[in-house]
Amino acid sequence: MNRNPSTDKSQVPAQAAEIVREYGPFAGADRVGGVTHDGRHVWAATGAKLVAFDPESGEPARTLARTGDAGTAFDGTYLYQIAETRIDKIDPATGDVIKSIPAPGSGGDSGLTWAEGSLWVGQYRDRKIHQVDPESGAVIRSIESNRFVTGVTWVDGELWHGTWEDDESEIRRIDPESGAVLDRLQMPQGTGVSGLESDGADLFYCGGGGTGKVRAVRRPKRLAS
Repeated sequence: MNRNPSTDKSQVPAQAAEIVREYGPFAGADRVGGVTHDGRHVWAATGAKLVAFDPESGEPARTLARTGDAGTAFDGTYLYQIAETRIDKIDPATGDVIKSIPAPGSGGDSGLTWAEGSLWVGQYRDRKIHQVDPESGAVIRSIESNRFVTGVTWVDGELWHGTWEDDESEIRRIDPESGAVLDRLQMPQGTGVSGLESDGADLFYCGGGGTGKVRAVRRPKRLAS
């Protein structure tokens, strides 16, 4: 089922995103795509490997030699990683791939998160977010955006996604039924959001694309509605 956005960005005033910390670049990695949080470490997909780092110290804790060119997610036990045209389910203890499912965009996929027993996959140029069955890869439903979609995350029942288009980048809260834009956090000029994940509290972790950095952005306590 497709949902059409009914609110464009001109109708929702943007707030300036508050960047509270930057991490990286990490050794041997010149870009960051997907980002996730396992409750202790932040994981960043850097192309040829996944890097886990301590968000308090910023120090890398471990790496997994797994291809990751886009979104990353964690379901409480396993990591999920977009790798070209597939999504790999990875045991974070060993780095072994448990299984793979086809990515819905066949290579055009961007963000990835886990919520409500499903994977949620951003489609960059298609401007969509798909709810995907993690066992089969089947698309359950789709939500349309009016901007390119990069990272995707859920927190406290809210659906947020990153945008990066025409050198402008935002973190947006959208209605998960209609796709309508509810809140906009505008990143500073020249600062993009590739991956996106919440820490489950008051921070978003944002991949910084070709900068090789991860940025922590504060989630507003009071949201527009």
